[in-house]
Amino acid sequence: MVNALYRHPLFLQRAELLTPDERVSLSYQRAKLMMQTYRLTARDVQFCSPKYWEMMMDPICAWDVAMFTMLAAHVGLTIGTLSRHLKRRPDFRPLVDRLLRFDTVGIYLLTERGHGLDAFNIETTATKTTDGFILNTPREEAAKFMPASTPLFGVEKVALVMARLIVDNEDRGCRFFIVPICNETEMYRGVTSTRLPPRSGTCPLDFSITSFDHVFLPPTALVAADVYDLSTPVRQLESWWDEIWRIQLGTLSVPAPWVSATKAVAYIGGQYSSWRCILGKHNNPTPILTFRTQQWAVAHATSVGMVLDNWYPLVVKEAIGQNDPRMRHALSVVVKTTICRHFQRCVSEVAERCGAQGTFDQNYMARIENDGKGVIIAEGDILTLCIRLFSEMVQGQYHLPIPDSSDSLLAAHANSLLNENIALFRSLGCTHRSEAFNSVILPQSQPVIEAIGHALAYSAGVKAGLPQPILDVYQCAVVRQDSAWYSEEGHLSRMRQRLQEDAALKAFLPGLSSYMTQLHVEDYVTAPIVSDAAWKAYLPELPSYTGGADYSWDDAPPIHAML
Repeated sequence: MVNALYRHPLFLQRAELLTPDERVSLSYQRAKLMMQTYRLTARDVQFCSPKYWEMMMDPICAWDVAMFTMLAAHVGLTIGTLSRHLKRRPDFRPLVDRLLRFDTVGIYLLTERGHGLDAFNIETTATKTTDGFILNTPREEAAKFMPASTPLFGVEKVALVMARLIVDNEDRGCRFFIVPICNETEMYRGVTSTRLPPRSGTCPLDFSITSFDHVFLPPTALVAADVYDLSTPVRQLESWWDEIWRIQLGTLSVPAPWVSATKAVAYIGGQYSSWRCILGKHNNPTPILTFRTQQWAVAHATSVGMVLDNWYPLVVKEAIGQNDPRMRHALSVVVKTTICRHFQRCVSEVAERCGAQGTFDQNYMARIENDGKGVIIAEGDILTLCIRLFSEMVQGQYHLPIPDSSDSLLAAHANSLLNENIALFRSLGCTHRSEAFNSVILPQSQPVIEAIGHALAYSAGVKAGLPQPILDVYQCAVVRQDSAWYSEEGHLSRMRQRLQEDAALKAFLPGLSSYMTQLHVEDYVTAPIVSDAAWKAYLPELPSYTGGADYSWDDAPPIHAML
């Protein structure tokens, strides 16, 4: 759908001039505006309709990552988890309707402070009583970590809390329970929210540690098709994965803002580098874009942004269409890994090339770089996800649709890395639990998964007819990440790699202005660094201090005493 949210007063507000709590409040208001704009239904969320993906991919999400973080948990996880039960649990409908209107904010309390990624072994308990359940946090380490649960911003909150179901002193496995957290002004009895300090340099949110002190829940609080079925699952791990089924889709959706963010970084860096000058010989102004070191950073981010922008919606469609949930999860891992690692390399490179200006909040890059560190962990830590996927692929449990080696140099790289690790695993004669596997094979997990993503993204770009200079710069950027392989196996000496980069940049530069337009982010970028006029318009918004005090030189100490 077409919208102009970037023109709405809530998104025109200069967040960097607000206090941290004012910024959090603004993010809640923006999240509600997003829900009102897209008007998703429960079916949209359950089946990840095109409208659902339009909201997740809306470029505005990259401008307020706190808002996106809120929506990812509220829509993707909370509403998503409840949505598939509505047919057999119509009593959930009023709550889901409130969530869809954003009258109530949904949070997802899965991980615990003492367990982190080891969420299968959580300790929070929900003990069956004659008339319901008692939810309890047995010790500090079992407190739920991070989701925003404070009552400080005038919104009612409800959580899906993962707890161990205890019946007759027997652990029946992990289940979700619906737990009211707070009304518009205070916590509900037995629920404690301890607000965490802000994450450095990011869009602030009221991240918290949440614990429960013998909170009573009615039988209907159990998130299940049949509230009377309290039996122990035959396969507890499989049952647990089924409970958290929305996490896989979250892994696929959380990288979305970082595609837009990469394009924004490219645009900001490109515009700044075009007008920012130094004085050369005879005091002639020389744009810093004339320097190859500046050109590479801009070209790299631009090519990555355009390639990912083309690939992401295609691979989302492919992943959603998979009948095998393992394949959907595998593609999700490849997508998240590839996008996030590309973003991290591009943003640090461009921000650094913008000097001191690149470090300030109003110019976006430093903040979005710090926000990006959060998505690395959200809906599954990237390295952990890669380890699991790579281990399964090396053992031959299933195969990803990697382009054939003849398709491109990047495809040859991906196939070669995967095949050499499969051969290594077989030669070691070990299991995936062995020390040899841990020491020799697992460290290759992320590079191989990234290589697969590079090959898929490049192949999609070729098929879409992206400009050849964009594809060439993208390929050179990928080659930089494993120069040794391309020298040893790809028969590209280090000198040839450098000459190919030079040729790619020479072909890229004449089209820079056109590529900046094709990024389609100009309407969203508010960084005053993009032009001298934008900076001059922004400067009056900053607080200035003047005064009328006179300095008395007669009463001042001697200059040497002041040194």
